[in-house]
Amino acid sequence: MPDARQFIEIQGTIALRRGTLADATIAYETWGQLNIAKDNAVLLFTGLSPSAHAASSNSDPSSGWWEDMIGPEKPIDTTRYFVVCVNSLGSCFGSTGPASIDPTTMEPYRLTFPVLCLEDVAFAGQQVVERLGIEQLHAVVGPSMGGMTALAHTLMFPGVTRQLVSISSATHSLPFSVALRSLQREMIRKDPLWQGGKYDIDVPPSQGMQLARKLGMITYRSAQEWTTRFGRERATDDTHPEDGDPFGITFEVESYLEAHAKKFVGAFDANCYLYLSRAMDLFDTADHGGSIASAFQRLVLDRVLVIGVQSDFLFPAHQQEELASAFEAKNIPTEYVLLSSIQGHDSFLVDMDRFRPVIAEFF
Repeated sequence: MPDARQFIEIQGTIALRRGTLADATIAYETWGQLNIAKDNAVLLFTGLSPSAHAASSNSDPSSGWWEDMIGPEKPIDTTRYFVVCVNSLGSCFGSTGPASIDPTTMEPYRLTFPVLCLEDVAFAGQQVVERLGIEQLHAVVGPSMGGMTALAHTLMFPGVTRQLVSISSATHSLPFSVALRSLQREMIRKDPLWQGGKYDIDVPPSQGMQLARKLGMITYRSAQEWTTRFGRERATDDTHPEDGDPFGITFEVESYLEAHAKKFVGAFDANCYLYLSRAMDLFDTADHGGSIASAFQRLVLDRVLVIGVQSDFLFPAHQQEELASAFEAKNIPTEYVLLSSIQGHDSFLVDMDRFRPVIAEFF
């Protein structure tokens, strides 16, 4: 399959927020053309699990995770903008992470990888921007974890971007969200095959990863969608399968979760998942000044768009309102849009009829 990924190498000792890293590779993809003034670039940070492949291109025609949002005559129009999507530091799709080889030992980092923070992901994204010769970004965009990373970027590099688009994100994670992700991480670590992080890459902690993904899928959608989409539909008429397990898959919603869980196991590294999940919990805007208000004093932005979803209980509407209010308190022109999507936190990936017009109008 064609590969549109490009890479930069960061040489030497890299100072992270809570440790150091010896050298790093950052993977990214681009769409469109950088103009002569080099001021039409849009930097995109991803959620926890996507790669940098946000949209198709001539180099890689496969559909990306935000296919309907990026491209010619789409909301983020690549005939006007040069879009750069960065694979997160700590991930497993080309950027250095726990699954990568430690150059000092020539063995996978595994749990020797330093504590990862979203500020480190933002720093890596900025390294890509600078290598591309870009001094002024038109906008930084991020959904979910990417929204937190985008906010971290604006705090760490004030004035580098003129505009910020934060989607279903927040200034910090709520205790409820932290508790959910903590349980997901425990599911993986309690799998006997995890082996303290030293599992064979060909024999990953599949059961733990599947359970974590199922819980994640439940938090990414809404109860209203489950009812509308699945109701009480049965996956099979046989409620007592031949293997003798009376508690096997009976309902269609169970079958749906099972399919997504199995797909995820082969697509994402367990240790990378643990590190990025924890990084979301660790992020707190107040760490950049003692309070959100103090942190926001360093912001230099022309415009901000904050989008939330009514049915999102992972990053609920009141967190979007808090974020928008903090920008407004800094006298930054801010538009806050609350969408009535029923797909919960994942709405930015699937409810294009509502998201496309809002993003298109902003750009």
